[in-house]
Amino acid sequence: MTTTLTPPRKYAAPAIKQTKLLIGGEWCDAADGRMFATYNPVNEEKIADVALAGKADVDRAVAAARKAFESGPWRTMDARDRGQLIGKLADLIEANFDELAALETLDNGKPIRDSRGADLPLVIDCLRYYAGWADKIVGQTIPVRGDYFTYTRREPTGVCGQIIPWNFPMLMVAWKWGPALATGCTIVMKPAEQTPLTCLRLAELAMEAGFPPGVINVVTGFGETGAAIVKHPDVDKIAFTGSGETAQRIMVDAATTLKRITFELGGKSPNIVFADANLDAAVAGAEFGLFFNQGQCCCAGSRLFVEKSIHEEFVAKVVSRAKARKLGNPLEMETTQGPQVDRDQFDKIMKYIELGKSQGATCVTGGHRVGDKGFYVAPTVFDHVTDDMAIATDEIFGPVLSILPFESIEEVTRRANATTFGLAAAVWTRDVAKAHRIAHSVRAGTVWINCYDVFDAAAPFGGFKMSGMGRELGEAALASYTELKTVTMTLK
Repeated sequence: MTTTLTPPRKYAAPAIKQTKLLIGGEWCDAADGRMFATYNPVNEEKIADVALAGKADVDRAVAAARKAFESGPWRTMDARDRGQLIGKLADLIEANFDELAALETLDNGKPIRDSRGADLPLVIDCLRYYAGWADKIVGQTIPVRGDYFTYTRREPTGVCGQIIPWNFPMLMVAWKWGPALATGCTIVMKPAEQTPLTCLRLAELAMEAGFPPGVINVVTGFGETGAAIVKHPDVDKIAFTGSGETAQRIMVDAATTLKRITFELGGKSPNIVFADANLDAAVAGAEFGLFFNQGQCCCAGSRLFVEKSIHEEFVAKVVSRAKARKLGNPLEMETTQGPQVDRDQFDKIMKYIELGKSQGATCVTGGHRVGDKGFYVAPTVFDHVTDDMAIATDEIFGPVLSILPFESIEEVTRRANATTFGLAAAVWTRDVAKAHRIAHSVRAGTVWINCYDVFDAAAPFGGFKMSGMGRELGEAALASYTELKTVTMTLK
């Protein structure tokens, strides 16, 4: 990797290189000339104005994607050559590592240490993983009755609308682009309006890598832009990561054309600590599992179930670690927690903190704004939380941890499953049988044992219940971007 061996203590804000739409291989303004501002969550100041795509722009982007899919070189390109293009994009991202890390931190507010240490390495690894899959997507020969030769083919779904969130902007690009490009699909992507800049820069690098015009299109904007993609009759599939409420609207809008749909949605993940666990490791995992990325993780371990016999000791240790987190300028390497992404998210979190207090939970640390500029929320820990409190039932998407005591494995399993979500869970114990009993009983798409937030491009990720449909990552994601065709030939 081409990162500097000793990174500077503080990074400068990078130059903004792209704010236009990418349609058919060309950078262009919105048809009606509209623009919107993206803001720095550290100081609430405008970073740049970005093109605001309307329906006409989406129509052009979909037409470009359709042309690239139906008649462009993308359809006839050898699969291995597609893989080499994806790999070249990964190489260019690596070559521009520090610039991209600083740009992600500027637009999103996440600490530069996380952009450099987590987001970008995962982006590069994901793209290289799917580059390797491009020439390995195969069908089967099937021994049917009679004198027939039958085989299956996996063919690309077609034009894919991809709508991504603001919490991991670059990583969500990689999760969506990787399997779509490997299978031979074309893309119309809408990044979140809060964080459009790194997606546009990655699209610039994709053009530099040599992707044919129309294979990757990026239209920036708000909900109306996303709705135009979803409703477009020439879009074959929608891949969406975000809130359940938006997913429900997408299902309604996509119903008229029966689009293929995959959703990666929210969570209220149970993080279960038994008394026989390595407590120091569990405390560190509880802190990381909730406070990483300012709590803005769909799989955050926001419901921390702690066995009663270790409850007081565990709470004290978690509070100590929460208080030690360093809030500050996210472009400084020493900062471990940055601001929330925008005013709406900040206000939502503060509302839930007040609800926790009013409903009887004990706020043992945090619970307030830090500073008078920017969207900083102090790391907050609530104790004596009950299952019916809003902070225990709703996805807050912020640095707010709820601690709930329990007494038995049967009790904690029942309470862990008493939610409409089912994205992730974790269990901490030295008892292997107990660990697997929890892993098999908790209804969640991912279960971590004695660890938290461990991701790999090869491991499928997605949710049960209202946490999603389909899977990101791994071989499983490829199925979401292909159609299965059966071919039968007579041998007579």
